Amino acid sequence: MTDDGMPDAPGNRRQVEVYMQGMADVTPDVPVSYEKLEAEALDALSPEAYDYVAGGAGEERTVSSNRRAFDKWRIVPRMLRGAADRDLTVELFGREYAYPLFLAPLGVQSIIHDEGELATARAAASLDFPFVLSSASSETLEDVADAADEASSSTSGADDEDGNEDAESHAPKWFQLYPSADRDISASFLERAEETGYEAIVVTVDTPMLGWRERDIERAYLPFLDGEGVANYFSDPAFRARLDDTPEDRPLLAIREFIDVFGDATLSWDDLDWLREQTDLPLLVKGILHPEDARQAVAHGADGLVVSNHGGRQIDAAIPALDALPGIIDAVGDKATILFDSGIRTGSDALVALALGAEAVLIGRPYAYGLALDGQQGVEAVCANVLADLDLTLGLCGYSAIGNVERSLLTRS
Repeated sequence: MTDDGMPDAPGNRRQVEVYMQGMADVTPDVPVSYEKLEAEALDALSPEAYDYVAGGAGEERTVSSNRRAFDKWRIVPRMLRGAADRDLTVELFGREYAYPLFLAPLGVQSIIHDEGELATARAAASLDFPFVLSSASSETLEDVADAADEASSSTSGADDEDGNEDAESHAPKWFQLYPSADRDISASFLERAEETGYEAIVVTVDTPMLGWRERDIERAYLPFLDGEGVANYFSDPAFRARLDDTPEDRPLLAIREFIDVFGDATLSWDDLDWLREQTDLPLLVKGILHPEDARQAVAHGADGLVVSNHGGRQIDAAIPALDALPGIIDAVGDKATILFDSGIRTGSDALVALALGAEAVLIGRPYAYGLALDGQQGVEAVCANVLADLDLTLGLCGYSAIGNVERSLLTRS
Protein backbone atom coordinates (compact mmCIF):
# COMPACT_ATOMS: atom_id res chain seq x y z
CA MET A 1 0.00 0.00 0.00
CA THR A 2 1.09 3.58 -0.61
CA ASP A 3 1.02 6.27 2.07
CA ASP A 4 -2.45 7.32 0.91
CA GLY A 5 -3.80 3.79 1.26
CA MET A 6 -3.86 2.98 -2.46
CA PRO A 7 -2.59 -0.42 -3.61
CA ASP A 8 1.00 -0.02 -4.85
CA ALA A 9 0.60 -2.25 -7.88
CA PRO A 10 1.29 -1.53 -11.56
CA GLY A 11 -2.33 -1.91 -12.59
CA ASN A 12 -3.62 0.53 -10.03
CA ARG A 13 -0.80 2.98 -10.70
CA ARG A 14 -1.49 2.95 -14.42
CA GLN A 15 -5.20 3.53 -13.90
CA VAL A 16 -4.59 6.45 -11.55
CA GLU A 17 -2.06 7.97 -13.94
CA VAL A 18 -4.41 7.83 -16.92
CA TYR A 19 -7.52 8.97 -15.10
CA MET A 20 -5.73 11.86 -13.41
CA GLN A 21 -4.48 13.04 -16.79
CA GLY A 22 -8.03 12.69 -18.06
CA MET A 23 -9.15 15.30 -15.53
CA ALA A 24 -6.97 17.74 -17.49
CA ASP A 25 -8.53 16.54 -20.77
CA VAL A 26 -5.39 14.57 -21.64
CA THR A 27 -6.02 11.14 -23.14
CA PRO A 28 -3.39 8.53 -24.05
CA ASP A 29 -1.36 9.32 -27.16
CA VAL A 30 -0.85 5.64 -27.92
CA PRO A 31 -4.05 3.60 -28.44
CA VAL A 32 -4.85 1.14 -25.69
CA SER A 33 -6.70 -1.46 -27.77
CA TYR A 34 -4.56 -3.63 -30.03
CA GLU A 35 -6.82 -3.09 -33.03
CA LYS A 36 -6.49 0.71 -32.85
CA LEU A 37 -2.79 0.42 -32.10
CA GLU A 38 -2.20 -1.66 -35.23
CA ALA A 39 -4.38 0.61 -37.37
CA GLU A 40 -2.53 3.77 -36.35
CA ALA A 41 0.83 2.06 -36.86
CA LEU A 42 -0.25 1.34 -40.44
CA ASP A 43 -0.52 5.07 -41.00
CA ALA A 44 2.85 5.74 -39.34
CA LEU A 45 4.90 3.09 -41.13
CA SER A 46 5.86 2.82 -44.76
CA PRO A 47 3.79 0.17 -46.59
CA GLU A 48 6.89 -2.04 -46.89
CA ALA A 49 7.75 -1.78 -43.21
CA TYR A 50 4.18 -2.40 -42.11
CA ASP A 51 3.87 -5.54 -44.21
CA TYR A 52 7.24 -6.80 -43.01
CA VAL A 53 6.22 -6.41 -39.34
CA ALA A 54 2.54 -7.39 -39.56
CA GLY A 55 2.80 -10.07 -42.21
CA GLY A 56 3.11 -13.80 -41.85
CA ALA A 57 3.83 -16.84 -43.93
CA GLY A 58 1.61 -17.75 -46.87
CA GLU A 59 -2.04 -16.87 -46.39
CA GLU A 60 -1.25 -15.95 -42.77
CA ARG A 61 -3.43 -18.68 -41.31
CA THR A 62 -0.91 -19.23 -38.53
CA VAL A 63 -1.03 -15.56 -37.54
CA SER A 64 -4.80 -15.68 -37.18
CA SER A 65 -4.88 -19.11 -35.56
CA ASN A 66 -2.45 -17.91 -32.88
CA ARG A 67 -5.15 -15.47 -31.82
CA ARG A 68 -8.04 -17.94 -32.11
CA ALA A 69 -6.18 -20.36 -29.86
CA PHE A 70 -6.71 -18.00 -26.93
CA ASP A 71 -10.47 -18.15 -27.51
CA LYS A 72 -10.40 -21.85 -26.63
CA TRP A 73 -9.75 -20.95 -23.00
CA ARG A 74 -11.80 -19.04 -20.46
CA ILE A 75 -10.69 -17.70 -17.10
CA VAL A 76 -12.59 -18.85 -14.01
CA PRO A 77 -11.98 -16.16 -11.36
CA ARG A 78 -12.16 -16.81 -7.62
CA MET A 79 -13.56 -14.29 -5.16
CA LEU A 80 -12.80 -12.89 -1.69
CA ARG A 81 -9.21 -14.09 -1.53
CA GLY A 82 -7.45 -10.89 -0.48
CA ALA A 83 -5.39 -9.89 -3.52
CA ALA A 84 -4.74 -6.21 -2.83
CA ASP A 85 -0.95 -6.66 -2.76
CA ARG A 86 0.27 -8.62 -5.76
CA ASP A 87 3.67 -10.14 -6.46
CA LEU A 88 4.51 -10.40 -10.16
CA THR A 89 8.14 -11.43 -9.73
CA VAL A 90 9.53 -14.58 -11.32
CA GLU A 91 12.87 -16.28 -10.85
CA LEU A 92 14.58 -17.59 -13.97
CA PHE A 93 18.08 -19.08 -13.98
CA GLY A 94 18.89 -17.73 -10.53
CA ARG A 95 17.86 -14.13 -11.20
CA GLU A 96 14.66 -12.48 -10.05
CA TYR A 97 12.77 -10.52 -12.68
CA ALA A 98 10.16 -7.96 -11.74
CA TYR A 99 7.57 -9.27 -14.19
CA PRO A 100 6.97 -12.38 -16.32
CA LEU A 101 6.81 -10.16 -19.43
CA PHE A 102 9.72 -10.00 -21.88
CA LEU A 103 10.11 -8.02 -25.08
CA ALA A 104 10.55 -10.53 -27.88
CA PRO A 105 13.49 -10.37 -30.28
CA LEU A 106 12.33 -8.34 -33.28
CA GLY A 107 14.94 -7.59 -35.91
CA VAL A 108 15.43 -4.61 -38.20
CA GLN A 109 13.74 -2.10 -35.89
CA SER A 110 15.24 0.80 -37.84
CA ILE A 111 12.48 0.35 -40.43
CA ILE A 112 9.97 0.99 -37.62
CA HIS A 113 11.61 4.00 -35.97
CA ASP A 114 14.84 5.92 -36.48
CA GLU A 115 16.14 5.00 -33.01
CA GLY A 116 15.15 1.36 -33.45
CA GLU A 117 16.48 -1.01 -30.81
CA LEU A 118 18.02 1.83 -28.82
CA ALA A 119 14.56 3.26 -28.12
CA THR A 120 13.17 -0.17 -27.32
CA ALA A 121 16.05 -0.99 -24.97
CA ARG A 122 15.64 2.30 -23.11
CA ALA A 123 11.90 1.75 -22.77
CA ALA A 124 12.35 -1.79 -21.49
CA ALA A 125 14.97 -0.69 -18.98
CA SER A 126 12.84 2.18 -17.70
CA LEU A 127 10.06 -0.29 -16.85
CA ASP A 128 12.37 -3.11 -15.70
CA PHE A 129 11.20 -5.33 -18.57
CA PRO A 130 13.74 -7.85 -19.85
CA PHE A 131 14.56 -7.20 -23.51
CA VAL A 132 15.67 -9.97 -25.89
CA LEU A 133 17.84 -8.43 -28.62
CA SER A 134 17.77 -9.96 -32.09
CA SER A 135 20.93 -10.95 -33.95
CA ALA A 136 19.40 -9.04 -36.87
CA SER A 137 19.30 -5.73 -35.02
CA SER A 138 19.93 -2.37 -36.65
CA GLU A 139 22.22 -1.35 -33.78
CA THR A 140 25.14 -3.33 -32.40
CA LEU A 141 24.58 -5.46 -29.34
CA GLU A 142 27.16 -3.34 -27.51
CA ASP A 143 25.38 -0.06 -28.27
CA VAL A 144 22.03 -1.52 -27.28
CA ALA A 145 23.45 -2.81 -24.00
CA ASP A 146 24.92 0.62 -23.24
CA ALA A 147 21.60 2.34 -23.97
CA ALA A 148 19.69 -0.09 -21.77
CA ASP A 149 22.13 0.11 -18.87
CA GLU A 150 22.24 3.90 -18.99
CA ALA A 151 18.45 4.05 -18.91
CA SER A 152 18.30 1.56 -16.07
CA SER A 153 20.94 3.43 -14.08
CA SER A 154 19.20 6.78 -14.50
CA THR A 155 15.90 5.25 -13.43
CA SER A 156 17.24 3.44 -10.37
CA GLY A 157 20.02 5.83 -9.39
CA ALA A 158 21.64 2.84 -7.70
CA ASP A 159 25.30 3.02 -6.69
CA ASP A 160 27.35 0.58 -4.68
CA GLU A 161 29.10 1.49 -1.44
CA ASP A 162 32.10 2.87 -3.37
CA GLY A 163 29.92 5.22 -5.40
CA ASN A 164 30.10 3.12 -8.56
CA GLU A 165 27.13 2.01 -10.56
CA ASP A 166 25.47 -0.94 -8.88
CA ALA A 167 25.46 -4.13 -10.96
CA GLU A 168 21.79 -4.56 -10.07
CA SER A 169 21.03 -1.37 -11.99
CA HIS A 170 22.09 -3.08 -15.21
CA ALA A 171 19.05 -3.62 -17.39
CA PRO A 172 17.85 -7.23 -17.70
CA LYS A 173 18.70 -8.26 -21.26
CA TRP A 174 19.08 -11.47 -23.22
CA PHE A 175 20.57 -12.06 -26.67
CA GLN A 176 18.87 -13.99 -29.46
CA LEU A 177 21.13 -15.91 -31.83
CA TYR A 178 20.37 -17.00 -35.36
CA PRO A 179 22.95 -19.76 -35.81
CA SER A 180 25.16 -18.74 -38.72
CA ALA A 181 26.39 -20.91 -41.55
CA ASP A 182 29.83 -19.83 -40.31
CA ARG A 183 30.41 -21.18 -36.82
CA ASP A 184 33.09 -18.56 -36.18
CA ILE A 185 30.43 -15.86 -36.45
CA SER A 186 28.10 -17.66 -34.02
CA ALA A 187 30.94 -18.12 -31.54
CA SER A 188 31.93 -14.47 -31.87
CA PHE A 189 28.36 -13.30 -31.26
CA LEU A 190 28.16 -15.44 -28.12
CA GLU A 191 31.47 -14.09 -26.84
CA ARG A 192 30.38 -10.50 -27.47
CA ALA A 193 27.06 -11.08 -25.70
CA GLU A 194 28.76 -12.52 -22.62
CA GLU A 195 31.31 -9.70 -22.47
CA THR A 196 28.58 -7.08 -22.80
CA GLY A 197 26.39 -8.31 -19.95
CA TYR A 198 23.61 -10.24 -21.64
CA GLU A 199 22.27 -12.79 -19.19
CA ALA A 200 21.00 -15.59 -21.41
CA ILE A 201 21.17 -16.81 -25.00
CA VAL A 202 18.02 -17.55 -26.99
CA VAL A 203 18.83 -19.73 -30.01
CA THR A 204 16.14 -19.49 -32.69
CA VAL A 205 15.92 -22.79 -34.57
CA ASP A 206 12.81 -22.27 -36.70
CA THR A 207 14.52 -19.96 -39.22
CA PRO A 208 17.23 -21.92 -41.03
CA MET A 209 15.78 -20.13 -44.06
CA LEU A 210 13.10 -17.48 -44.50
CA GLY A 211 9.51 -18.65 -44.84
CA TRP A 212 7.32 -17.84 -47.85
CA ARG A 213 5.99 -14.41 -46.92
CA GLU A 214 3.54 -13.29 -49.58
CA ARG A 215 3.41 -9.63 -48.56
CA ASP A 216 7.18 -9.24 -48.79
CA ILE A 217 7.34 -11.19 -52.05
CA GLU A 218 4.67 -8.99 -53.63
CA ARG A 219 6.63 -5.88 -52.69
CA ALA A 220 9.96 -7.53 -53.56
CA TYR A 221 11.16 -6.16 -50.24
CA LEU A 222 13.80 -7.55 -47.91
CA PRO A 223 15.21 -4.88 -45.56
CA PHE A 224 18.61 -6.58 -45.25
CA LEU A 225 19.28 -5.75 -48.90
CA ASP A 226 19.00 -2.07 -47.96
CA GLY A 227 21.62 -2.55 -45.25
CA GLU A 228 19.06 -2.66 -42.43
CA GLY A 229 19.39 -5.15 -39.58
CA VAL A 230 23.02 -6.07 -40.25
CA ALA A 231 24.81 -4.02 -37.57
CA ASN A 232 25.94 -7.01 -35.52
CA TYR A 233 27.38 -8.69 -38.59
CA PHE A 234 29.13 -5.68 -40.09
CA SER A 235 30.74 -4.94 -36.71
CA ASP A 236 31.79 -8.52 -36.03
CA PRO A 237 35.45 -9.49 -36.42
CA ALA A 238 34.63 -13.02 -37.62
CA PHE A 239 32.27 -11.69 -40.28
CA ARG A 240 34.67 -8.97 -41.37
CA ALA A 241 37.44 -11.58 -41.70
CA ARG A 242 35.44 -13.17 -44.52
CA LEU A 243 35.54 -9.96 -46.58
CA ASP A 244 38.22 -8.71 -48.93
CA ASP A 245 37.05 -5.13 -48.33
CA THR A 246 35.36 -3.58 -45.31
CA PRO A 247 31.56 -3.16 -45.22
CA GLU A 248 32.19 0.57 -45.14
CA ASP A 249 34.09 0.44 -48.44
CA ARG A 250 31.99 -2.21 -50.25
CA PRO A 251 28.60 -2.37 -48.54
CA LEU A 252 26.86 -4.30 -51.34
CA LEU A 253 29.43 -7.08 -51.24
CA ALA A 254 29.10 -7.21 -47.45
CA ILE A 255 25.32 -7.50 -47.75
CA ARG A 256 25.75 -10.37 -50.20
CA GLU A 257 28.07 -12.10 -47.74
CA PHE A 258 25.52 -11.57 -44.97
CA ILE A 259 22.83 -13.27 -47.07
CA ASP A 260 25.18 -16.23 -47.57
CA VAL A 261 25.92 -16.75 -43.87
CA PHE A 262 22.74 -15.58 -42.11
CA GLY A 263 20.96 -18.93 -41.96
CA ASP A 264 22.01 -22.56 -42.12
CA ALA A 265 19.62 -25.18 -43.49
CA THR A 266 22.02 -27.96 -42.42
CA LEU A 267 21.47 -27.31 -38.70
CA SER A 268 21.03 -30.42 -36.56
CA TRP A 269 20.97 -31.35 -32.90
CA ASP A 270 24.75 -31.72 -33.09
CA ASP A 271 24.93 -27.98 -33.70
CA LEU A 272 23.01 -27.40 -30.48
CA ASP A 273 25.61 -29.52 -28.68
CA TRP A 274 28.30 -27.27 -30.15
CA LEU A 275 26.48 -24.09 -29.14
CA ARG A 276 26.09 -25.42 -25.61
CA GLU A 277 29.86 -25.78 -25.44
CA GLN A 278 30.45 -22.18 -26.52
CA THR A 279 28.81 -20.40 -23.60
CA ASP A 280 28.27 -20.69 -19.88
CA LEU A 281 25.15 -18.54 -20.05
CA PRO A 282 21.71 -20.13 -19.78
CA LEU A 283 20.76 -21.44 -23.23
CA LEU A 284 17.16 -21.42 -24.45
CA VAL A 285 15.89 -22.90 -27.71
CA LYS A 286 13.20 -20.84 -29.43
CA GLY A 287 10.78 -22.23 -32.00
CA ILE A 288 9.82 -25.52 -30.35
CA LEU A 289 6.29 -26.83 -31.08
CA HIS A 290 6.58 -30.63 -30.81
CA PRO A 291 6.98 -32.48 -27.48
CA GLU A 292 9.68 -34.74 -28.89
CA ASP A 293 11.69 -31.72 -30.06
CA ALA A 294 11.33 -30.35 -26.53
CA ARG A 295 12.79 -33.55 -25.10
CA GLN A 296 15.60 -33.49 -27.66
CA ALA A 297 16.48 -29.88 -26.90
CA VAL A 298 16.78 -30.65 -23.19
CA ALA A 299 18.83 -33.76 -23.93
CA HIS A 300 21.22 -31.66 -26.00
CA GLY A 301 21.86 -29.13 -23.27
CA ALA A 302 19.05 -26.56 -23.42
CA ASP A 303 18.29 -24.92 -20.09
CA GLY A 304 15.02 -23.53 -21.39
CA LEU A 305 12.59 -23.54 -24.30
CA VAL A 306 10.53 -20.84 -25.96
CA VAL A 307 7.34 -22.33 -27.35
CA SER A 308 6.85 -20.29 -30.51
CA ASN A 309 5.88 -20.44 -34.17
CA HIS A 310 7.73 -17.19 -34.90
CA GLY A 311 4.52 -15.21 -34.71
CA GLY A 312 3.20 -17.08 -37.74
CA ARG A 313 6.01 -15.76 -39.96
CA GLN A 314 7.63 -19.05 -40.98
CA ILE A 315 5.05 -21.76 -41.80
CA ASP A 316 1.50 -21.23 -42.99
CA ALA A 317 -1.11 -23.43 -41.25
CA ALA A 318 1.31 -24.34 -38.43
CA ILE A 319 -0.06 -25.38 -35.06
CA PRO A 320 -0.90 -22.38 -32.86
CA ALA A 321 1.85 -21.91 -30.31
CA LEU A 322 -0.67 -21.86 -27.45
CA ASP A 323 -2.03 -25.25 -28.53
CA ALA A 324 1.50 -26.66 -28.38
CA LEU A 325 2.29 -25.27 -24.93
CA PRO A 326 0.54 -27.80 -22.63
CA GLY A 327 2.03 -30.82 -24.41
CA ILE A 328 5.53 -29.42 -24.17
CA ILE A 329 5.07 -28.58 -20.50
CA ASP A 330 3.94 -32.16 -19.88
CA ALA A 331 6.84 -33.57 -21.94
CA VAL A 332 9.73 -31.89 -20.13
CA GLY A 333 8.25 -31.13 -16.71
CA ASP A 334 10.73 -29.29 -14.53
CA LYS A 335 13.73 -30.26 -16.66
CA ALA A 336 13.65 -26.92 -18.48
CA THR A 337 12.35 -23.39 -18.04
CA ILE A 338 9.46 -22.80 -20.45
CA LEU A 339 8.64 -19.43 -21.97
CA PHE A 340 5.88 -18.65 -24.46
CA ASP A 341 5.80 -16.49 -27.58
CA SER A 342 3.37 -15.88 -30.48
CA GLY A 343 -0.03 -14.23 -30.19
CA ILE A 344 0.23 -12.30 -26.93
CA ARG A 345 -1.70 -9.05 -27.27
CA THR A 346 -3.02 -8.30 -23.77
CA GLY A 347 -2.33 -8.96 -20.13
CA SER A 348 -5.15 -11.48 -19.98
CA ASP A 349 -3.50 -13.35 -22.89
CA ALA A 350 -0.32 -13.46 -20.85
CA LEU A 351 -2.21 -14.81 -17.84
CA VAL A 352 -3.70 -17.63 -19.92
CA ALA A 353 -0.24 -18.70 -21.13
CA LEU A 354 1.14 -18.50 -17.61
CA ALA A 355 -1.75 -20.57 -16.28
CA LEU A 356 -1.00 -23.22 -18.90
CA GLY A 357 2.51 -23.52 -17.50
CA ALA A 358 4.75 -20.90 -19.11
CA GLU A 359 7.04 -19.18 -16.62
CA ALA A 360 7.19 -15.97 -18.67
CA VAL A 361 5.83 -14.71 -21.97
CA LEU A 362 7.26 -12.63 -24.81
CA ILE A 363 5.46 -9.66 -26.35
CA GLY A 364 6.21 -8.87 -29.99
CA ARG A 365 4.07 -6.94 -32.46
CA PRO A 366 2.29 -4.74 -29.86
CA TYR A 367 5.49 -3.05 -28.75
CA ALA A 368 6.65 -2.74 -32.36
CA TYR A 369 3.54 -0.72 -33.11
CA GLY A 370 4.14 1.43 -30.05
CA LEU A 371 7.67 2.04 -31.31
CA ALA A 372 6.29 3.10 -34.67
CA LEU A 373 3.90 5.61 -33.13
CA ASP A 374 6.05 7.28 -30.49
CA GLY A 375 9.49 5.73 -30.20
CA GLN A 376 10.63 5.00 -26.66
CA GLN A 377 7.51 6.56 -25.15
CA GLY A 378 5.33 4.43 -27.40
CA VAL A 379 7.02 1.23 -26.28
CA GLU A 380 6.71 2.33 -22.66
CA ALA A 381 2.99 3.02 -23.07
CA VAL A 382 2.27 -0.35 -24.65
CA CYS A 383 4.29 -2.24 -22.03
CA ALA A 384 2.70 -0.31 -19.17
CA ASN A 385 -0.76 -1.15 -20.51
CA VAL A 386 -0.07 -4.88 -20.92
CA LEU A 387 1.50 -5.00 -17.46
CA ALA A 388 -1.45 -3.16 -15.90
CA ASP A 389 -3.90 -5.53 -17.56
CA LEU A 390 -1.97 -8.58 -16.31
CA ASP A 391 -1.72 -7.20 -12.78
CA LEU A 392 -5.37 -6.24 -12.49
CA THR A 393 -6.62 -9.48 -14.06
CA LEU A 394 -4.45 -11.47 -11.67
CA GLY A 395 -5.96 -9.66 -8.70
CA LEU A 396 -9.50 -9.90 -10.01
CA CYS A 397 -9.02 -13.66 -10.31
CA GLY A 398 -8.16 -13.82 -6.62
CA TYR A 399 -4.40 -14.36 -6.89
CA SER A 400 -1.81 -12.35 -4.99
CA ALA A 401 1.25 -13.92 -6.66
CA ILE A 402 1.90 -14.82 -10.27
CA GLY A 403 3.76 -17.91 -9.10
CA ASN A 404 0.56 -19.37 -7.65
CA VAL A 405 -1.33 -19.40 -10.95
CA GLU A 406 -2.23 -22.89 -12.16
CA ARG A 407 -4.22 -24.54 -14.94
CA SER A 408 -7.21 -24.70 -12.62
CA LEU A 409 -7.67 -20.99 -13.36
CA LEU A 410 -8.83 -21.97 -16.86
CA THR A 411 -11.58 -23.96 -18.45
CA ARG A 412 -11.98 -24.98 -22.07
CA SER A 413 -14.38 -22.80 -24.00
